[in-house]
Amino acid sequence: MAYVDQKQGPSPAGLAGAIVTQAAIGALVIAGLSVATGVAEPGEIIDTFDIPTVPPPLPEPEPLPEPETTAEPKVQADPPVTVPDPKVELSDQKSTSQTTTTILDIPRPPVPLPKQEELSIPAPPAPVPTFDPVGAKPRNDPGRWLTDRDYKSSWARRELTGDAKFQLDISRTGAVTGCRILGSTGHSELDQATCSLVTQRAKFEPARGSNGEPIAGKFVSSVRWQLPR
Repeated sequence: MAYVDQKQGPSPAGLAGAIVTQAAIGALVIAGLSVATGVAEPGEIIDTFDIPTVPPPLPEPEPLPEPETTAEPKVQADPPVTVPDPKVELSDQKSTSQTTTTILDIPRPPVPLPKQEELSIPAPPAPVPTFDPVGAKPRNDPGRWLTDRDYKSSWARRELTGDAKFQLDISRTGAVTGCRILGSTGHSELDQATCSLVTQRAKFEPARGSNGEPIAGKFVSSVRWQLPR
């Protein structure tokens, strides 16, 4: 920090100003006396002026720093594009080709006609059955298909007995065309004798369908083999 010395004398600028002021006053006084001695008339009043003290000149202000300028990047311009002029050569020769005007008669395609919808004829309804189907029926007595005389003495000595369940195939004429054992007696001799004798002796009325006509059918029954009494 700077301190001002109170005992410091007058500055050179102040002394110069005082000397100049006093010199000016002295010059004016001398000039006034000379003018008053040679020109002034008695009784004329001479005006006096106070010359103010000229202050010392102000220090010049420091120049402001110039702002920094950023140089703009230089943009390299594209070279100009030159398009060559096409050369068109015109020939004075006349065309030797001949042009003719011909109108072609192009046949038009046939216009398709709309298809007619085919009328579907409904199928005739199924005939309503007027006859209840029936199975094959024996025409003779099933109890006489087998008798005690069919039981052989050799089977009796061995005491062969049992029930045989069988199925017969009946043709549309009522004849027996086949036999099959569904339940065995346990003895092959009795099973074979059952189909053989029943096929020979059984007579049937054929089965009939819903329209009443004879059809092939089946018949199921059974017999019991036991010792004659």
